Amino acid sequence: MSCEGCVGAVKRVLTKMESFDVDLKEQKVTVKGNVKPEVVLQTVSKTGKKTSFWDAEPETKEAIA
Repeated sequence: MSCEGCVGAVKRVLTKMESFDVDLKEQKVTVKGNVKPEVVLQTVSKTGKKTSFWDAEPETKEAIA
């Protein structure tokens, strides 16, 4: 994704997904909920943009004092 138009295209195809976030700076789309990753990838591919899976960042846990 290189512009707000790209972000808009991705958002349009993901409107039926439960929850998603599009990060233009990082060029990442994060979808949360009960969805199959392959379905998300296929859906975003409909925009004509390059798509691939990226490794999820591990959640950090606060140390309990």
